[in-house]
Amino acid sequence: MKKRTLAALVPAATVAGIALQDFVQKDHALRRNFPLIARFRYMLEAIGPELRQYIITSNDAERPFSRDQRRWVYTSAKKENNYFAFGTDNDTENSSYPIIKQATFSDVVPASPIHGHDVELPGAKVLGGPRARRHAFRPASVVNVSAMSFGSLSPQAIEAINAGAKLAGFWHNTGEGGLSDHHRQGGDLVFQIGTGYFGCRDENGNFDLGRLVDVVGSAPVRAIEIKLSQGAKPGLGGHLPGAKVNAEIARIRGVEQGKDIASPSRHTAFRNTDEMLDVVEQIADATGLPVGIKSAVGELGFWHELAGRMADGQRGVDFITVDGGEGGTGAAPLVFADNVSFPFRVGFAQVYGLFAHAGLSDRVTWIGSGKLGLPANAIVAFALGVDLVNVAREAMLAIGCIQAQRCHTDHCPTGVATQNAWLARGLDPQQKSHRLAGYVLTLRRDLLKVSEAAGVRHPAMLGPNDVEILDGDRRHRTLAEVYGYHDGWGVPGPEIVRDIDVYMSRTSCST
Repeated sequence: MKKRTLAALVPAATVAGIALQDFVQKDHALRRNFPLIARFRYMLEAIGPELRQYIITSNDAERPFSRDQRRWVYTSAKKENNYFAFGTDNDTENSSYPIIKQATFSDVVPASPIHGHDVELPGAKVLGGPRARRHAFRPASVVNVSAMSFGSLSPQAIEAINAGAKLAGFWHNTGEGGLSDHHRQGGDLVFQIGTGYFGCRDENGNFDLGRLVDVVGSAPVRAIEIKLSQGAKPGLGGHLPGAKVNAEIARIRGVEQGKDIASPSRHTAFRNTDEMLDVVEQIADATGLPVGIKSAVGELGFWHELAGRMADGQRGVDFITVDGGEGGTGAAPLVFADNVSFPFRVGFAQVYGLFAHAGLSDRVTWIGSGKLGLPANAIVAFALGVDLVNVAREAMLAIGCIQAQRCHTDHCPTGVATQNAWLARGLDPQQKSHRLAGYVLTLRRDLLKVSEAAGVRHPAMLGPNDVEILDGDRRHRTLAEVYGYHDGWGVPGPEIVRDIDVYMSRTSCST
């Protein structure tokens, strides 16, 4: 009896102790005024995202990716049935959304059955071709994985992405964190140079061209991307908490273990557009690789000057990756995530328009990023003029991310965005590589089928008049009208169209 009484008293004493602690502490007024009860509020607040994700929100309500969008990525990655039944559940009477206009008649012969996954869909342009780079090439896939560094992602996640790149024939951007052993699973790479010059810096943290040549020569690097800014935090620079900077990351990046890494907001190797183009040409001459830039879009003065300095054909970037302000896998202050830089469609249209007006759009390979890993968003991007799309968060979803939004805490529950060994062990790189490959192959298939429905062989051959934006059931305008495109903008020139038409016709016949 005594033991049972004591056993009953222990929980009661514990609860009373917690209540007393709440009553006497002064940090939280709510706990002081409502001992114990206030703790339930904090608990509900902590699991609020999960409650909304699984119980409260509708299929299309949640952001950044709705339940329907996540379901499509997950089922596509697993090569399961990703169809939706009983018609759209979008609010067609009141919401704004794109409509792709199908062609009633077309000479295009379908390249593959709708249920097939092994779809070849290469880039429309030869990357580095207009500037005759020694190692110019046609990208094997119009869908590729965007920049996500080892450090922000776990070793297992990087291995899964690169092995998936090998399986499905797309490229894997290293991000600004350098090139690790985990990137060497056989997939093609794009090496990104950030403002911290990780992997290609000297002992003082300055850009070192010799080290860059060595590192890109040690792996299947196909192109080099200079990051000027990114959608998550444009103009702010990168940040990796010291908790994530283990011995391996410190070695690869050339920094001190356990200390926060804060990349500058701007480059030190060049300080203006003219100097940047000099560096681009130096890198291209030394490596033979196509060299491009990545940037979110804010003020347009830089883009005006870049187009002007490229007009004579003497110097220039081979590709431009435009990142939307709505994108971003990294953590950022709320004001940067919500209010700095234009969303993809607005930003891209402004930059592309400058180059198209100057007659330079065909001399650049255009890459879009910022939530473009969903078929409808990608089709709009292609209709606006992109040649390739890069995906980041969608790739994370394909390898297991559940949108827990814990990326900045090192407590990612699925082992994707963490350096916690116990959490990361839950991610099996071999299995997840097949999931990522399945997602990319399915997205390529859907892009091809939608293009064929619209009467063209390749999504890059779509133009801004092939897609309209509906404003409920009251008004609709073409992309050309919405974004001020002139005739001929948004589609490759005649030579590129003929080139890709012949290539896709050959692929169709072989299929």
